[in-house]
Amino acid sequence: MLDLHQEYVQLLKLIRRYIEQETGVRILSPILARSVASAGGATSARGAASMAAHVREEIAPLSSGRKRQPLVAAVVKGEEPLDNLDIDTLEEIEESIQGCKRCHLAQYRKNIVFGIGNPEARLMIIGEAPGAQEDIKGQPFVGDAGQLLTKMLAAIHIERKDVYITNVVKCRPENNKNPNHDEIVACNAYLIAQIRVIKPKIILCLGNFAAKTLLKTENGISTLRGKFFDYQGIKLLPTYHPAALLYHPAWKKDAWIDLQLLQKELEGGRSC
Repeated sequence: MLDLHQEYVQLLKLIRRYIEQETGVRILSPILARSVASAGGATSARGAASMAAHVREEIAPLSSGRKRQPLVAAVVKGEEPLDNLDIDTLEEIEESIQGCKRCHLAQYRKNIVFGIGNPEARLMIIGEAPGAQEDIKGQPFVGDAGQLLTKMLAAIHIERKDVYITNVVKCRPENNKNPNHDEIVACNAYLIAQIRVIKPKIILCLGNFAAKTLLKTENGISTLRGKFFDYQGIKLLPTYHPAALLYHPAWKKDAWIDLQLLQKELEGGRSC
């Protein structure tokens, strides 16, 4: 026999499925949690009706075009851009991105490439966009550039399992082209939410688009690399993307200097 908590979870899922079918709006976990609190945790039919009514009340401002804070970040319609994503776990962020159609990349992808690694990592690595192998496997940095990244980390005694890796854009651009501005904007709330949840001590930005997006600059990676910047209290180090190093081996020397700088910073901040 299911315990009360399991019955409750099943009831919430049924309520969510019903309201999603009725309204065409996808409900995420934070709203359900608030609905539970408002309904007093009842698992009766009366309690279910109360929760359903509360969720309808929560999503009504979105259906009418009016904003209601902070819930506008928690309920999203698949084609709308997000200004903010106020969600507290990586699982909820990943749930919220499923089926995303906020830019035209949705029509080309095989898989959304969300991110992988240690959710409590001190080091977060942010690349540009998934490639062909990443699109197939649904994980970032698993192709040739990913193999080089693994070797780069190993050179400074870091294992991939100890870091968190993601990209600015979560879907593969057609023909591996550079991500467009609208594609970056469409994914930006997810990236910011990931950073907020992980709370890394250091961010390693790989390539132009990762560095430019977070630093809000037009300066290129050759200008930005080799020094730390402040990103909302987090130290941010830009360097060359491993894919660029495969095409331009001469840049590996500068990338190695950057990695040593990263290693020194990480080893110097062990206590933090």
